[in-house]
Amino acid sequence: MSALRTRLQNRRASETFAFECSGRRFIATISRFPNNELAEIFLNNGRAGSDVDAAAKDSAILCSLALQHHVPLETIRKALLRDSRGTASSPLGVALDIIAEAP
Repeated sequence: MSALRTRLQNRRASETFAFECSGRRFIATISRFPNNELAEIFLNNGRAGSDVDAAAKDSAILCSLALQHHVPLETIRKALLRDSRGTASSPLGVALDIIAEAP
């Protein structure tokens, strides 16, 4: 049996921040559950229709669904691709690392 999805309110506060991954700029927008845990993330790189933008958006949607089904943020972060130094290799990984390291 799968965990039930926690739906978000139609209107909710969000935070937006910019970051770079592999020399490309991305924008992340996140929302949180009432307990302040991450609930969803949206990503884009400003190049609508590009393969990079599509892959970033799709990965964020899947991450959001996982979060709303109560998959811990740390589990998602550990599952994502990293280089030999442990640095995230994808836009989603970089964004989640920024979120996890924020005070």
